[in-house]
Amino acid sequence: MADKIRPVRGMNDVLPDETPAWQHLEKEARRVLEGYGYAEVRFPHLERLELFARSIGEDTDIVEKEMYTFEDTGGDTLALRPEGTAGCVRAGITAGLFRGQTHRLYYIGPMFRHERPQKGRYRQFHQVGVEAFGAETADMDVEQILMARRLLSDLGVGGLNLQLNSLGKPEDRRAYRAVLIDFLEARQDQLCDTCRQRIPRNPMRVLDCKVEGCQAVVRDAPAISDHLGEVSQAHFDRVRNLLDAAGVPYEHNPRLVRGLDYYTDTVFEWTSDQLGAQATVVAGGRYDGLVTEIGGPSTPAVGFALGIERLLALMDDERIPGKAPDAFLAPLGTGVEASALALAENLRDRGLRVWYNCGGGSLKSQLKKADRSGAPVSLVIGEQEMADGTVLIRDLVTGDQQSVARGEAAEIVRTRIG
Repeated sequence: MADKIRPVRGMNDVLPDETPAWQHLEKEARRVLEGYGYAEVRFPHLERLELFARSIGEDTDIVEKEMYTFEDTGGDTLALRPEGTAGCVRAGITAGLFRGQTHRLYYIGPMFRHERPQKGRYRQFHQVGVEAFGAETADMDVEQILMARRLLSDLGVGGLNLQLNSLGKPEDRRAYRAVLIDFLEARQDQLCDTCRQRIPRNPMRVLDCKVEGCQAVVRDAPAISDHLGEVSQAHFDRVRNLLDAAGVPYEHNPRLVRGLDYYTDTVFEWTSDQLGAQATVVAGGRYDGLVTEIGGPSTPAVGFALGIERLLALMDDERIPGKAPDAFLAPLGTGVEASALALAENLRDRGLRVWYNCGGGSLKSQLKKADRSGAPVSLVIGEQEMADGTVLIRDLVTGDQQSVARGEAAEIVRTRIG
């Protein structure tokens, strides 16, 4: 026997008993997002490496360490997408969407990062991403925050907390960066090796380090909120005022910086305490310069993403609809197969979900399969039923059964399923 081929580490199969939860989440996401005027966009899993280097930032961990990259036979250097915003922007530029118009887009699909696999974090992971282009006002930021909250709530996620900050304009960040570097260089002997390397390249990432010693150092670090320009401060004040008016509590977290270079002004995270600690389930913010950076016209934008695997662990299982059939059809004998198949198709034509038992078997064995299917009733056709034009309907909960004309079967099944 040949050796088994193992799956790629950090990339998981989603099996039939898991897919109902995935489908429910995706269905609810589409319902909520489209209710706010968002339309689905789909774009390739592969892009040119340059797209992510220019958008995410060459000095970020994602680009330096975590992307899957390769050279194709044509000599182009390609990368599996590590996040969705850059690809969505590239798609919009390619299609000429950003010409003074407002577009609200969303996408659902896999992303890829070569990280250390752990619970809730995989090398192939899945996201729902949301991007809005063309509006630079604070109400768009707040609507997205409210929309994310509604989706989480509708999926049964509780213990929510909103973290909020502003990163200002690029010029604000440049001035803050110089102040922050001075602060960190004076204390670099107290930082981890990774953060010491980050100081000259990407000092704001030090604020997001989870190492306890680094966290102790940055508690006293200067806050970017104290270095905002007049325009960014006014925008942030407006965001906070709108959240107050909507009755949405939040925590201003001056250490919230996000891990991607393209963010400007508002950044936010929705966290949940349902996993025992504050776990981020939605993260996003404004990125007004990204479209220009990738080669498009000046276009303000704001967006967020939620991790599907992490959200699945928080969802209320009772809200996930079952996938059991409405009826299980058991044919008794090879001579009745054509009649039984015709009945199954007729019932499906009338909107019922019917599992037909292929492969035959005794009545006892087929009823065991019917029980395992979760169907409320089984339909049995033997030689007598075929001759009489009837079907035997058995209630799989009570064991009661009755013989009815085949044309009445659909209505009786409907009454049993409520």
